[in-house]
Amino acid sequence: MRSRSGMEQVLVENEVQQVRLLDSVNDEHGGVIVELSESMDSKVFASMLKASLALWRSQGKRGVWIKVPIELVNLVEAAVKEGFWFHHAEPKYLMLAFWIPEGAHTLPANASHRVGVGAFVMNKKREVLVVQEKSGIFQGKGVWKFPTGVVDEGEDICAAAIREVKEETAIDTEFLEVLAFRQSHKSFFEKSDLFFVCMLRPLSFDIEKQESEIEDARWMPWDEYEAQPFVQNHELVKHLVDICKAKEDEAYFGFSPVPLASKFSNEKSYLYVNDRDLKGSKVR
Repeated sequence: MRSRSGMEQVLVENEVQQVRLLDSVNDEHGGVIVELSESMDSKVFASMLKASLALWRSQGKRGVWIKVPIELVNLVEAAVKEGFWFHHAEPKYLMLAFWIPEGAHTLPANASHRVGVGAFVMNKKREVLVVQEKSGIFQGKGVWKFPTGVVDEGEDICAAAIREVKEETAIDTEFLEVLAFRQSHKSFFEKSDLFFVCMLRPLSFDIEKQESEIEDARWMPWDEYEAQPFVQNHELVKHLVDICKAKEDEAYFGFSPVPLASKFSNEKSYLYVNDRDLKGSKVR
């Protein structure tokens, strides 16, 4: 339900004045959402915000969210002075939050994790697809590693793995399984990190490296890859190599994507499950 262009009586310098309210939408948790779009003086916005807060407080509202587009950044200071805090920022907007009731707030925290993927791609010659990076911690160290990258907003893990391989090496692939994942903390900008190791089947074989990020790319014999000091001396990579080897020997089964339909939206999602060990039962 949207509240539009309402007016509220407020006391300004001992006089009762009519002040226009902020347009808002009720959320599903007893709060309101404001999406600013109109340019205005910060003093005008401050008056509108005070009047709106008074109304929302009288209505028993709880959380207040204000989405401030980057072009209206001049309004942020007025909101902060009223007690709003920064919840999260995106390239084109800043989200502010406020809690009306007494006591600690129950608003959800900002996203705490970044999601990454690593792609294990092996051809029928038991050669693994590897790259050397132009930047980062492996720059100039001669380390050959799996293609890796970060999952984009709104992107599935399986799609991200296919995309990263294509971007870094020009190799087309088919996603097979999630083999394993690792959770770590205090990573990029102090966020936690989820990293999914994925197995893909190559559909093409001619490599064309990504000029901006990749120093070199090649199909490397598995034994040569495994013999790298980087692999032998890195505990996590050693574990992943053992898993990939077991998978190639059909002694290990990962998690395949099962598409799911949502009753609440048109968005498709995936359940990653070891369906081979369900002993004949079907994942519905």
